[in-house]
Amino acid sequence: QVQLVESGGGLVQPGGSLRLSCAASGFTFSMYTMSWHRQAPGKERELVAAIASTGGSTNYADSVKGRFTIFRDNAKNTVYLQMNSLKPEDTAVYYCRIYYKWTDYWGQGTQVTVSS
Repeated sequence: QVQLVESGGGLVQPGGSLRLSCAASGFTFSMYTMSWHRQAPGKERELVAAIASTGGSTNYADSVKGRFTIFRDNAKNTVYLQMNSLKPEDTAVYYCRIYYKWTDYWGQGTQVTVSS
């Protein structure tokens, strides 16, 4: 059974940093692309960043390029999102995702609030 469990969200001031973690189980983690998405109130869920199975390839939404870094530890079955220089517009629920056997799986989400 696929499980994704996010952690690391919280309240942070503008300009601050957070690191999100997503612990995965139920599939061979090292073989799959993983991604982070976010959904702000009243908005659609959007892709934030994705990372290939080996970690050798990443891509980012334009809005986070240069501020966020996605990386993974295949030995720990965990994908991370390092978020620096946070802005109020980064406030959202952040989810990790895998597309596995023709099905989308999502974690429960972790709230990130950027506010002074």
